[in-house]
Amino acid sequence: MVLWGTLLPGVSAKDTVHIVAKGETIYSISRLYRVNQETLMRLNDISDPSRLFEGMRLVIPSATDSASVQMTAFSAGSEYTEYIVQPNETMYSIARSKGVMFQALCDINNFPRDYMVKAGEKIKLPKPASPAANNAVFILPSWAVPERPANARAVPKDPAVRWPVSGKEIFYMNGNIGVLVSGEESESVKSLTKGTVVHASPWRGYGNVAIIEGGGGYRYLYGACQTLSVRKGDNIEPGTELGKLGIFPASGKPELVFIVSHNGSPVDPVKAPRL
Repeated sequence: MVLWGTLLPGVSAKDTVHIVAKGETIYSISRLYRVNQETLMRLNDISDPSRLFEGMRLVIPSATDSASVQMTAFSAGSEYTEYIVQPNETMYSIARSKGVMFQALCDINNFPRDYMVKAGEKIKLPKPASPAANNAVFILPSWAVPERPANARAVPKDPAVRWPVSGKEIFYMNGNIGVLVSGEESESVKSLTKGTVVHASPWRGYGNVAIIEGGGGYRYLYGACQTLSVRKGDNIEPGTELGKLGIFPASGKPELVFIVSHNGSPVDPVKAPRL
């Protein structure tokens, strides 16, 4: 339910207020209004996204508050590839399988949210951005969405493979761009390698993020941290605490986003060097 006006102290008549319905999450509400999750949480003084409750009133960020972050997933100058819809596919299933924001996929094809694609229909998909086109710390295509697909592949447990947190469960994310590693909230997130911290701050959709530049063109992203213990420019060793595990906004659970790239392209975190 959406309300406007003076329903909350400090809310102006121009603000949109959303009343949380049963089953809704920060992630689903942010997608509904096409706003950034971190901005939505910060505006409503929410530190734990899992503690939403039915009837809770949320002020929705304005377009100017959120667009600079959320809508960077696509830009007017983006390049696209042509995709042919397969039998039984929907816009939502295509968005999930290709790691693209559902609303953004609708936007670039000028489709309403309830548009029903047909088998054989041609639609636009964004091309991954080249590494050179991104900021130096970015190791992912700008359209990558950090979430676990409904049919996510579990990572086989191998006691010889170390993970940054305890790793009760490990699943590949959309497009196999990385993994979600479950653990205990506030447990230590430890670096698997030595290297230099090239990014240590919040990053849209990933919570607090530390990115470590190792040797040989490898970079390691540790996301969904509650707090960070390192700063940009720090030199670290294997086992250095990078921060404390927080709640991953897309799932509402204590899951670490762990992604590894080599020369700008994501690689399987299971096979990535651990130095």
